[in-house]
Amino acid sequence: MLIVIQVILVLAVVLVAMILMRGGSNARHLAIRRLMLMVFTFVAALSIFFPQLLTTVAGWFGIGRGTDLVLYGVVVWLLIFMATTYQRFRQTEISLTKLSRRIAIDETPRVWETDGK
Repeated sequence: MLIVIQVILVLAVVLVAMILMRGGSNARHLAIRRLMLMVFTFVAALSIFFPQLLTTVAGWFGIGRGTDLVLYGVVVWLLIFMATTYQRFRQTEISLTKLSRRIAIDETPRVWETDGK
């Protein structure tokens, strides 16, 4: 049973990473991130108030302890964070490159604009 859970977790990580890396920072991706944050906050609050509930839920998935379930969730969250941060960094680099090129073109002296010096 544990191998099934491990395969599902790995597939979930790959799927979420592909989805988040695929698109830009549009409203749908922002909504997904906000929804995931709300779910994480709710689950974290429940696990603080009812730690035995987390262990019970982990047992449903064939995971021994609730702490392990939290660890798996944090790993998935970290991978999602890394994917979205990479995507934002890449967009910033593209914008900076376009801006640098535009400034270089705008500041290049034109032959017809010189005084003949």
